[in-house]
Amino acid sequence: MADSGPYAQVIVDIASASTDRVFTYCVKSGMSLTLGTRVLVPFGRQTLEGCVIGFSDSTDIPIDRLKEIIEPLEEYPAILPELVALAKEISRDEHCPLALALRLMLPAEMRAGRVSVKTQTNARLLIPGDELKEALEANSRSSKRRLLLNILSDRLEHPVAELKVLVRDPLPSLRLLQEMGLVELFEEEVFRSPYADPARMDPDPILMPEQSEVLDELIPAVREGRGRFLLHGITGSGKTEVYIRAARECLRMGRGVIVLVPEIVLTPQMVSWFRGRFGDVAAVLHSRLSPGERFDEWRRIRLGRARLVIGARSAVFAPVKDLGLIVIDEEHEPSYQSESLPRYDARDVARSRADREGAALLLASATPSILSFAKAQRGDYMLLEMLSRVNARQLAQVSVVDMREELRLGNRGMFSSLLLSRLQACVRAGQQAMLFINRRGYAPSVICRKCGGAITCSQCDVKLTWHQADHALHCHYCGQKTPIPELCPFCGSTFIRPVGAGTQKVEEELAKHFPDIRILRLDMDTTSGKDAHQTLLDRFRSGEARIMVGTQMIAKGLDFPQVTLVGAVLADLSLNLPDYRAEERTFQLLTQVAGRAGRAEMPGEVIIQTYQPDHFAIRAAARQDYRSFFTQEFDRRRRMLYPPFTMMIRLLCEAEREEQAREVSGELNRRITKIMSEEPSLRRRVLFFREDASPIKRIMGLSRAQVLMKLLEHPDSRRILLLLKELSEEPWPCRVSLEINPASLA
Repeated sequence: MADSGPYAQVIVDIASASTDRVFTYCVKSGMSLTLGTRVLVPFGRQTLEGCVIGFSDSTDIPIDRLKEIIEPLEEYPAILPELVALAKEISRDEHCPLALALRLMLPAEMRAGRVSVKTQTNARLLIPGDELKEALEANSRSSKRRLLLNILSDRLEHPVAELKVLVRDPLPSLRLLQEMGLVELFEEEVFRSPYADPARMDPDPILMPEQSEVLDELIPAVREGRGRFLLHGITGSGKTEVYIRAARECLRMGRGVIVLVPEIVLTPQMVSWFRGRFGDVAAVLHSRLSPGERFDEWRRIRLGRARLVIGARSAVFAPVKDLGLIVIDEEHEPSYQSESLPRYDARDVARSRADREGAALLLASATPSILSFAKAQRGDYMLLEMLSRVNARQLAQVSVVDMREELRLGNRGMFSSLLLSRLQACVRAGQQAMLFINRRGYAPSVICRKCGGAITCSQCDVKLTWHQADHALHCHYCGQKTPIPELCPFCGSTFIRPVGAGTQKVEEELAKHFPDIRILRLDMDTTSGKDAHQTLLDRFRSGEARIMVGTQMIAKGLDFPQVTLVGAVLADLSLNLPDYRAEERTFQLLTQVAGRAGRAEMPGEVIIQTYQPDHFAIRAAARQDYRSFFTQEFDRRRRMLYPPFTMMIRLLCEAEREEQAREVSGELNRRITKIMSEEPSLRRRVLFFREDASPIKRIMGLSRAQVLMKLLEHPDSRRILLLLKELSEEPWPCRVSLEINPASLA
């Protein structure tokens, strides 16, 4: 590392608008710093951490007012120069302090030294072999020292902790041997491993013709470090093998790879596949690792020991040097968009990194997002398709059950007669089934049957969900937990009952029908502990359980050869959401969950239970016909003027008091009205804007109000976005966030 100028520009680690600027510090003579180095600096009366983002040979600040950097926190720059530039871009685009964007580039535990490098004490023999006999004789009175010398005579490095298995309390004897010059004791860094099994090297499967055709397009782009691709491959078509072959070519060239998956539950499966082909060169990054494991995996990547990274959304910031390929699996998933500051979209970040660092970008899905497929149609992405399953396996047979007809016939249960009969046949045949309902808990709400009042969260404007497991009401936004009241808080009656169904209720009803069959449930409640999701998946894969009930976690990417039946219990749940993407998300969920059936030699069957059997999204999902759905949905978006033909913009105001949030949103609305009246050319690009309370008026104790705006996709709209950005960054008395096509409009 070279010294770069006598002055360093530092961003201190305070995520506040008042300190969101560069501070200049003197670099001590002989101190070696480079861009991205974390440093300890004096700041007022405090000592704070910061990050060096630039250097200069001169400054306008009087020398007597400058302070010196105390010391670098690591011997290497923790943040790569490319990631410093990326942080600046995110800070600009997501309207957040640069310190907050820089935090994305590091394991959270690195800040304030909450995690450190783990070391172990090793021992090794120092003397040559012809002197060993003499050393043994010199230590003839100590059987412990003689035993240690014999063990170390293999000239390997032995951890002292392992020597304890053979020799009781070996350290005092080893230190004595070290004083004699016979043995060396030294400290060595060890990496905490999140992997239960050692890496293996699996053989390559034979490529299918469509896989070879896709790779013929993709591999040259990887070699040249360019290109954006959208891979539309139906479920079971072998997309993962395409990722592996492209990654291998990238690694062969000495470059790095990032593979993103949308859910933590998918990470172990993907890691297993990649470690099975690449060994320890693969690393994993996600929030369920322990602090030590996450730090050590990050260090392995940063030090170049691991050049292939698999992880959830935040892995897009992995410190991969000489990045050559980014893969985004299940690219349609909204979980790639962060809902907390900074509100980045990992897909946009990946595009920026790929362009900045000369890497190829591959987005892939069986059900690409409408926006991505439209970009492919427009030529922004090169469209690649795989429309056949591996080994010519057939897609599962899909039946749509009209639950209105079930009610007419007197069936008031949650399972149709068809689904029950198929479950019985599946169990008798020794096969496995998966049931999908996109709602966790036992019942989505608790309602008074006398007055109709619903029990809501005191911190959030949402109904509480009844969880049978702990006999409590839960808020799925803030995590609040409370017992069910004995009396209705609105009318005082005792007629309080859970209404509706979630995964827990489905599990309970299944147990009544199949009392002798092991059932597993996969949702946020059962997978909150470390490695809990992997444990449940392993138990299901082993055949310990025959039926799995789950939320959207089970709809994506999981591969269970024994699953021949999949049921969607309430397919209408996502269809009835107040969001312009409801049809798209319903089609994606149903198509993806249908893809879990019949992935091996046995044929699969899917049963979709719905009250809207004629809806175009459900009919297209039943046929697993993406292009038909895209054509109808794209035409609907054009008629209704929704993205990609427009942009949905929201200025979200969050304050402790509702009055303050509404005052700020009202003032924002007045300011926007004034801007529109002063610039009529811009007003023509605005279809509407209005001020109101948010659909969910309160989350985690903060009241929420908004100005919602719909803009035409037009070059002039960029000028409007710039004005809105400047408006949002003014010193308002509450938090104001500018959101562009947010993942949720709730």
